[in-house]
Amino acid sequence: MSTESYLTLDRQVCFALYSASRAFTNLYRPILADLELTYPQYLVMLVLWENDPISVKDLGTALRLDSGTLSPLLKRLEAAGLVSRVRRVSDERSVDVALTDAGRELRERARGVPADVMGATGMSVAELENLRATLERLTDQVDAAAEQARNNLG
Repeated sequence: MSTESYLTLDRQVCFALYSASRAFTNLYRPILADLELTYPQYLVMLVLWENDPISVKDLGTALRLDSGTLSPLLKRLEAAGLVSRVRRVSDERSVDVALTDAGRELRERARGVPADVMGATGMSVAELENLRATLERLTDQVDAAAEQARNNLG
């Protein structure tokens, strides 16, 4: 097969990932409406339900978000009464994010979200776990290649 045949939209892995990402975001929108969360806010809450409290830096690392993207998300969650942000006494440059009682209670209401999403995919749990593992491996490889490309430029 010639490399020319790869210069079509339907052959692009990046476009398939982009389309799948948009489809998932559209799926989550009505599911999360009852929780009054956006998809990015839901991701923040997932991390906090696992790691409460957590530094803003570690939260950004877990979500692969920079502070410019994360700060507005945290402000909205704080305004909704779901999280609090507190500067560390030992290092005023560091801010911790913690769940409020309302944020912890929201976890109970969110319990059905994963099952709703899994059901909508039409895939088995094993297929979804394999897909997630493949995507994580792909992300690691692409990140390494991007880092190498940046190093080659400088």
